[in-house]
Amino acid sequence: MLAVYFDCPGGPENLYVKEVIKPQPGEGEVLVQVSASALNRADLLQRRGKYPPPKGASDILGLEASGTVAGLGPGCKGRWKVGDAVMALLSGGGQAEYVTVPEGHLMPIPSDMTFIQAAAIPEAWLTAFQLLHFVGKIQKGERVLIHAGASGVGMAAIQLVRLAKAVPIVTAGTPEKLKATANAGAAAGFNYKNEDFSEKVLEFTQGAGVDVILDCVGGSYWEKNLNCLRTDGRWIIYGLLSGGEVHGDLLTRLLSKRGSIHTSLLRSRDKEYKERLVKAFTEDVLPYFSGGTSPHLQPLVDSVYPLHEIGEAHRLMEENKNIGKIVIKMPA
Repeated sequence: MLAVYFDCPGGPENLYVKEVIKPQPGEGEVLVQVSASALNRADLLQRRGKYPPPKGASDILGLEASGTVAGLGPGCKGRWKVGDAVMALLSGGGQAEYVTVPEGHLMPIPSDMTFIQAAAIPEAWLTAFQLLHFVGKIQKGERVLIHAGASGVGMAAIQLVRLAKAVPIVTAGTPEKLKATANAGAAAGFNYKNEDFSEKVLEFTQGAGVDVILDCVGGSYWEKNLNCLRTDGRWIIYGLLSGGEVHGDLLTRLLSKRGSIHTSLLRSRDKEYKERLVKAFTEDVLPYFSGGTSPHLQPLVDSVYPLHEIGEAHRLMEENKNIGKIVIKMPA
């Protein structure tokens, strides 16, 4: 089969497509013929040599995919049959023509959705769902500040906060991105490049601040995050785009707010945790992707690249230009 590969860590120019051996499904695994896969920041980090796959995971890039069930390993419980249209949460291996997946990490694709749209769901939407519900315990009426609001996780989080009857507030770096987040349901959005988002958030919340912060930026935002975090608020860190170093008296400020810091990574979670997460998402969220539902949830696809243009897709994400997900289409 064809798969994305790189021989040594570095820039997007190191990526190429090569023939590798097609995987065989093991105990309780399903073989999926991949139609599309989507890019995540983790792919860029892995390509640079900064985020190795978990032990036992494929070293091929790709944390999510959509496609068709092509085979069943021993011990499968009959949830899936050959020919089913599925989307998959992966620890790696998605940017290839075939991938093996634990059967509990698969979800059915809604009947009115394309493989391209479905590929934009698993990693981003499950990450956002996990952060809000499993980690953040979001409650009706709470205010949630979402950094990188126009990213795949950000656009998913906006819609999931609305679904939970809470209030999404975002930061983004361009007027176009802020407009897209407003269209997705953000109650307010602030350009972090030319305004102090913490002041704007306090203004919008009439001084109360936010109950939850979804933060993929890290170090450079700590002071502003604490400025606009409500007393007893939850600050959830799931990425470190600006690095992990903090200069200043974070703990005193956090203590004065009685705030809590949670950290979360999805890729390194165990198989059983991911299975519980996929099950909860399938039951509580997936029905809202079907036509005619209210609220109606929708993955946002920024652009689609053929597999052999994987380097260009990485460049686009690296330049931070995408609004929503960048999807990789497999050869027909």
